[in-house]
Amino acid sequence: MSSQSNLYPRRPATIHHQNRVALFWLTSGVGAVLFVTFQLFFYVNGFVRAQGATPTMTFEPDVLWVFPTFYGCWIITVLLALIGTRKAQWGALILGSLMVVLNTLGGISDGVRDGWYVAFSAVFFITVPGVFAIVATWCHLKSKGVHDVDE
Repeated sequence: MSSQSNLYPRRPATIHHQNRVALFWLTSGVGAVLFVTFQLFFYVNGFVRAQGATPTMTFEPDVLWVFPTFYGCWIITVLLALIGTRKAQWGALILGSLMVVLNTLGGISDGVRDGWYVAFSAVFFITVPGVFAIVATWCHLKSKGVHDVDE
């Protein structure tokens, strides 16, 4: 009688850790999208409460490309983490850390303007998962397994 563990060979631990790091960065990116979604709800709620008295936010068409490009960088971070090479992991760490800092600062500045709940949402949805992703990436870089991956 063979054991169940022999039927399914285990994958190397480095692939598991590499996927964990990418999942942490994906969670941070989803948190940023949730924050922006809640921020829009907060804005619409304030606009309705004020019966249209608040100034509307409009953007020039030439500036609108910045938003999808900025939030698209979260996907670049996840893709870099999935590549798994040492250079790609460093790229994910640097780009991801920059995205966490910039999104948190933007959320806190919006919170100063719009209310404490916006700042709290930024910290809860962006900073907390971002710190976990940064720590996971750093630990993965410092672990022995990442040196075995081909560059």
